[in-house]
Amino acid sequence: MRIRVIATLLLTALTVSPLLAQEPKKEPEPLKVKVGDVAPDFTLLAYDGTGVKPVSLHDFKGTKKVALAFFVFAFTGG
Repeated sequence: MRIRVIATLLLTALTVSPLLAQEPKKEPEPLKVKVGDVAPDFTLLAYDGTGVKPVSLHDFKGTKKVALAFFVFAFTGG
């Protein structure tokens, strides 16, 4: 009986230890966009009062100038 308990504990330790030894994942580096840089292409959903439709930055390339503004915590109440 004692040998079974020891064998079970040893087997459990050998099975779990590689899972615990894994390095945590690194967070991706943030994009380093500066004032005046060309913005990377992206697509967002826009609501125009009648429905939701996708709008991409490349839709405006060569036709209009686009200013991007980011509002931290916009519409969050905090």
